[in-house]
Amino acid sequence: MSTVRVSPKYQVVIPRDVRESLDLHPGEKVQVMQYENRIEFIPVRKMKQMRGFLKGIDTRVQRDKDRV
Repeated sequence: MSTVRVSPKYQVVIPRDVRESLDLHPGEKVQVMQYENRIEFIPVRKMKQMRGFLKGIDTRVQRDKDRV
């Protein structure tokens, strides 16, 4: 975890290790969400880039008998 400072223009710099691990590049969009008492930045990805990101997820879910 890293600590960043908010500039007088309310800007923050995303640390290099986070940018690299999320493959963020200048000009890309991120969604900004307030959740309880924190701020979350979520990268906006094109649907084509999302292909296969759920690979290997367990899809077995208990379902109600009236749901198929």
